[in-house]
Amino acid sequence: MDGYVKTIWGKIKKEHKIAFLSAWITGLIIHIPVYLMDVPNHDGLASMYFDQNMITSGRWLLGIACSVSSYYTLPWLIGLLSLLWVSVAAVLLTELLRIRSRVNICLISMLLVSFPALASTYAYIFTADGYMLGLALAIASVLCTDRLKYGYIWGGICLACSLGIYQSYLPFAMILCLYMVLGKLLKPAGPERNHSRWMEILQFPLMGVIGFALYEGILHVLLLIQGKELDTYQGINTALEMPSLSFSAKIAGLYRDFFAFTLKGQVLYHNVVSAVLLLLILLMFLFGAVGRCLQKGYQKQPLNYVWILLFIAIYPICANIVLLISPDVNYHLLMRYQWVLLLILMVAICDKKEDTADLKGNLWKVIFSCALLCLVLFYGVTDNIAYSNLQKKYEKTYSYCLRLADRMEQTPGYYQGIPVAMIGVVSTKAYPQTDITGDVTSNMIGMTGDHLLYTAKNYQAFFKHYLGITMNIVDDDAMETIYYSDAYQSLDTFPGANAMKVVDGILYIKLE
Repeated sequence: MDGYVKTIWGKIKKEHKIAFLSAWITGLIIHIPVYLMDVPNHDGLASMYFDQNMITSGRWLLGIACSVSSYYTLPWLIGLLSLLWVSVAAVLLTELLRIRSRVNICLISMLLVSFPALASTYAYIFTADGYMLGLALAIASVLCTDRLKYGYIWGGICLACSLGIYQSYLPFAMILCLYMVLGKLLKPAGPERNHSRWMEILQFPLMGVIGFALYEGILHVLLLIQGKELDTYQGINTALEMPSLSFSAKIAGLYRDFFAFTLKGQVLYHNVVSAVLLLLILLMFLFGAVGRCLQKGYQKQPLNYVWILLFIAIYPICANIVLLISPDVNYHLLMRYQWVLLLILMVAICDKKEDTADLKGNLWKVIFSCALLCLVLFYGVTDNIAYSNLQKKYEKTYSYCLRLADRMEQTPGYYQGIPVAMIGVVSTKAYPQTDITGDVTSNMIGMTGDHLLYTAKNYQAFFKHYLGITMNIVDDDAMETIYYSDAYQSLDTFPGANAMKVVDGILYIKLE
């Protein structure tokens, strides 16, 4: 058995081992706090057990993708499985980009696992393993297309599966396709190879068409079998309908969002140190990219300038394709993982520049690598600041709900399971704002704020799972009538002395 394992291990390329282990070890160091704590966010409260059947959101494969870890929220198991898929994604990515330098392989893997979009995904840890499988499949779709015979078919299948798990990794695949196309266009080609080059390029859009058609076909067949329709969530049900905005307005909004998030999103950087690091990385990248172009003689072909400019112009469209499909979508950080490719592709481009014989000539590479390594450290700190606030949100929510439960039980007429009329908010006037991480976590969805509770259903779930108390919330129609009643409006805001009262067998609670 040992010999068999050694044989398999020996057949794995060193570059693949480095990529996997760099991602795995870095991921454990950065994200182990969230793996070891059982802290839900507002969505997680309703997902202590969740079969992940989200076909109405277009995610027909998510249930299968998450089934390995069971449908219970087990952070350590889901965390390790998700990290396994991210590490596999790092291997696929470095192989696709043909990274030669072991240092650069480590940097790409570390960037992938440290980028704050992954930390934000862990705020929704109940589904993180499935999502990271979707990311790996998105990268695999491009790798299959580029390397395999009839790869556009296998790539299309991988893309369809990725979309069936989570549609937000489509931009990741599109950017990688765009980069691969640019590489093929920049390669010198005589008349005899010109035809084959274009055939290679056409495989990428063909893969996309096959993948999207397969995804849509399976989705609608399964919807028909289950007798369901697409949900209105995030505009998924109107994604393919005629747009309410003109195409030019969509494109303009897409570019505005891309540059606004890149420059002001407080994710790529959020303080002076990280801004200086990014500026240094950009300067060293430009030096390396120009040097590579000169080495390869790209400047001798005027058409190459056109290809490079087109790449730069199309990149934001690929990154923000979701906004082109659905302009009104809530475009949060879970859907912006592809921004890490801005850094990863810089590494890939510079990796192709041949080294010079002397250390002085390679000084720019040392500075480039050190700055990226510092940025990885910066992202790791950012992730842990977010985890710290998530933990504090839970502690404050638990304390708040414990006080609320005690007051409920002291209210005359209360009994376990009494109907409760309340609006699920926490008063911003009665309690101080204690989240001090806003400058760091402002765009990290699921990580910001002081409490986990936003709706009455959130309270109901928290009371059930963490306090063992039944909170029987009245329906929305009854709550609307009660809310405008004199009896409800006359109550104090909790924790006021007169914040609760039993009226006609219903416990009125005024929180806001």
